[in-house]
Amino acid sequence: MHPDSFDTVIVRFGGEIGIKAPYTRKQYERRLANNIKAALKHYNISYSAFVKKPGRLYIKTHQAEETAQKIHYVFGVSSLSPAIERSSNLDDIINSGVQFTRSKFAPRKSFAVRCRRVGKHLYTSQDLCARVGEGILASLPKMKLHVDLKHPEQTLQVEVRDESAYLFNNVIKGVGGLPLGTQPKLVCLLKGDVSSAVACWMTMKRGCPPILVHFADSLMKSQRSIEQARRMARILMNWNIGFPRKLRVFSYNDDAQKICEEYPLELAWLVRKRVMLRTAERIAETMNAEGIVTGDTLGKKATQTIHSFRIQDEAVKGFPVYRPLIGLNEAETAETAQAIGMGKSVKEKVEHMESEVKVKIEEIKKVERSLRVEKLVDEAVKSLRTLELYPSVA
Repeated sequence: MHPDSFDTVIVRFGGEIGIKAPYTRKQYERRLANNIKAALKHYNISYSAFVKKPGRLYIKTHQAEETAQKIHYVFGVSSLSPAIERSSNLDDIINSGVQFTRSKFAPRKSFAVRCRRVGKHLYTSQDLCARVGEGILASLPKMKLHVDLKHPEQTLQVEVRDESAYLFNNVIKGVGGLPLGTQPKLVCLLKGDVSSAVACWMTMKRGCPPILVHFADSLMKSQRSIEQARRMARILMNWNIGFPRKLRVFSYNDDAQKICEEYPLELAWLVRKRVMLRTAERIAETMNAEGIVTGDTLGKKATQTIHSFRIQDEAVKGFPVYRPLIGLNEAETAETAQAIGMGKSVKEKVEHMESEVKVKIEEIKKVERSLRVEKLVDEAVKSLRTLELYPSVA
């Protein structure tokens, strides 16, 4: 291994973890460490040490740059930096700073040295920055570097923790949020569009492991919708390393599909959505989940109104229905989708309806009684297929 190669990854915890009460913070940090270890195991990345400090993890590995790129998918990580570890001796830091600059900085550009210390040392952070900067200028005159403390083109970062010092020049932003598994599971209704996938991801970011559920029938061109849902699920699995990787698929029988043929479109749509939510409720009960997540957005369709949501949610008695996208517009949802690797949105066929659906709950219940809706739910549950998933290439 080259002496100037990165040998450590600095993992910084998300700010939300640091403000928790001591016991809760300890639990969250333990879960985050376990999730990172699961990711390293999944990607076959070896490491020799896993050192926890307040607000930090230091991972000793010869695959530091690859490690940083992979574990930025882990929720609860604020940022990461591939680094070189040295002792906290001042001369050692200065010499290492010179070597680091020689191998990793471009000549004829401005630079700055930034320092951070934790612990007791014979120098201040300001002294350390000044001495390292002086050493670089004195030892590397041929590089023709010049100091710019306000707007440097390249920066040497030095983080000193007790007896160790870490040198790095790159900070990779993490996703933040809460470590996955620190909150209860949620049933996520996953369609073939990005909206439902983004809604699921947003609840994952809050620490909730997902139970992915997809509903398919011939009216939705089931095989195509299943493949689209599977593609979205596989991308979500990049953020779900260490947790179950499954997509549960339910199908409707002919009786359920006749709903759209025999009733007005807006009424049929609401009945079908209530059947989905009732089926999701069964899954939530079976798998000890604490709620149901949908990708509904407010106002995208005529059926996506506050009134419509109330009609839908009335079908589910024991679990809340969460709609994380209700505060986002379509452009904001698409931007989030791009950021998490979903790519372009799958164009969804939007049925023509009036400007707003005002179906009364009494009408819905009358139709459900004639359809024996609980039987439809029973049939949907019996149709369950479980597809094993593997993450897409990160």
